[in-house]
Amino acid sequence: MEPGEYALMDEAEAGMWWYRALHGHLLRALEGISGPVLDAGCGTGGLLALLAERRPDLELFGVEWAGMAASRAAAKSGAKVTRGSVNTLPFADASFAAVVSADVLCHAAVRPETALAELRRVLRPGGRLVVNMPAFAWLMSEHDRQVHNALRVSAGQLQAMLARAGFGQIRARYWNGLLLPLMVLRRKAPSWKESSDVAPFSPWLDATLYAMTEIERRLPFRMPAGGSVLATAIRL
Repeated sequence: MEPGEYALMDEAEAGMWWYRALHGHLLRALEGISGPVLDAGCGTGGLLALLAERRPDLELFGVEWAGMAASRAAAKSGAKVTRGSVNTLPFADASFAAVVSADVLCHAAVRPETALAELRRVLRPGGRLVVNMPAFAWLMSEHDRQVHNALRVSAGQLQAMLARAGFGQIRARYWNGLLLPLMVLRRKAPSWKESSDVAPFSPWLDATLYAMTEIERRLPFRMPAGGSVLATAIRL
């Protein structure tokens, strides 16, 4: 990513509504896991820090390409963070009970098929993969360019990617669907296109946006579309 994006992420990920919603989904996707967990592409360590607080039973690892972000993630979380690439993970085969990769396979420097093969390699048989991806190619915007995103996918496309990589029991679903119309406006309105999505929000607006994600999470049905796709899968 652009260096400034790491600084924005580091400042925002503990409190900004989107990160809180994402991290909540990821924590729930890891329920029932015991053993070592890897955050593959951990950024500045927001998820690792939350896992250290909420799941002290887990042995936490991170890998991150950017040196500044890796150092910050280690300091913030206390996890064992290594500098490296998801294209060539610096871990032995079958090292982890679960691997999380949130908004990483979409990155321009990542080769998705290669990275998925690596994520599968470091998972134990029966281990759980949790992947979050930005949804829909037509939503590509200035924010994607700022964070060097090159890929946005549908739920069906993500499910097919995981199946080709040798994963089973795949479940992919959209989230952040209630706010999708606002997201489209934010990303496509000409006057709003030239900026990152990671920015301070007023407390009332941040609370309102987060509340919308919580309302959506409690709906008795799945949203047919959303700004992100979350998938879980098992290493066969």
